[in-house]
Amino acid sequence: MSGDSGYKYLRAEFAEALRSLRLQPRKPLKGDTVGAHRSTAYGASVEFADYREYSPGDPADLIDWAVYARSDKYVIRRYEEETSIRGYVLLDSSESMGFKGEAPSSKGEYARSLAAGMMYVLVNQQDSAGLVVFDEKIVTLLPPAHSLPTLHPHLKALEGIRDVGRSDIGAVMHDAAEIISPKSFVIVISDLLEAPEKILNGINHLHFLGHEIMLMHVLDPCELMLKMLGINELQELETGKRMLVNADEIRDAYSASVEHYIQTIRSGCASLSVDYSLNSTSVPAVEAIHKRTLRA
Repeated sequence: MSGDSGYKYLRAEFAEALRSLRLQPRKPLKGDTVGAHRSTAYGASVEFADYREYSPGDPADLIDWAVYARSDKYVIRRYEEETSIRGYVLLDSSESMGFKGEAPSSKGEYARSLAAGMMYVLVNQQDSAGLVVFDEKIVTLLPPAHSLPTLHPHLKALEGIRDVGRSDIGAVMHDAAEIISPKSFVIVISDLLEAPEKILNGINHLHFLGHEIMLMHVLDPCELMLKMLGINELQELETGKRMLVNADEIRDAYSASVEHYIQTIRSGCASLSVDYSLNSTSVPAVEAIHKRTLRA
C-alpha cells in the first residue's frame, strides 16, 4: 500500500507496519485456497485436488487457462496439502465498548483497529478473513475475503459500527460456532464484560468443533486500575444503572476482583490451548498485533 489507503482503521502507515507479519495456526485447519499452511484437506504436496473460482486480487499465474479455454471461466487449481486458512474476526460492538478513559481511543475504536489489522495480516499472507460483528446477537456477518480488493467491504463495515446494545458474548460464540466454516482460525476481540463461565463455555464450543481461537481482551487503563478519588457516581453503560461509590474504600477490593476475573479467563483459555492476550487501549494497536504474530 502506498499513500493513504482511504480506510479509517487501516491507514497506509498502519498496513505498512503489519506487512511483514504472519499469523501461524498451531494445528492443521481447513482452507479453500492455495496458501502456505498445513491443512486437513489441502496441504504441502503437489498432488492436484480440485478447483476454486478465481477472486479479484489472486495472482493471474494461478489461473488454469486450459479450463478457461473450455468453459470461459476463471478457476484456480487447489492442491492436496498446500492451502490457506479461513480466518474470522468476531468483534464486540456492544455499548460498553464505547467507553473511553484517558487513552487516545475508546475500547471500540481500538478493537476495530485490531480487527482491521488482523484481517489485513491474514489476507496479506494469502489466507482469508471474514468478519462477525456482535452485541447480544450477531449483527453483521461478512464471508472470508481472499484478497485486498475483496476485503474492502469488511474494512468499510468497521467504519459504520456504533457501540450500542447489550452484550451476550457466550451466546454469540455458540451461534458463531455453528455458522462459520469448520476448523477455522477465530479471533475474538472484546472487553469480555460478562461472567467468565459463560465466556469460557462459548469458547469451549468453538474449540470442540475444531476451531483455533485467539482471544484478544481489550480494556481501558481505567478499568484495570481504579484511579478515582473519593465519592463518585458511576453508570453501567449497557443498562444505564447508576450508583454512588467511595473509590477509596473499594480500591483494593476492585483490584483483587479484576485480577481474579482476568486470571479465571486466562486459566480457562490455557486449558483449551487458546491464545489469550490482555490489551490495554493505552498501548498502540500495532504493538498488540506484533505480539500475537511472527515476522516473516
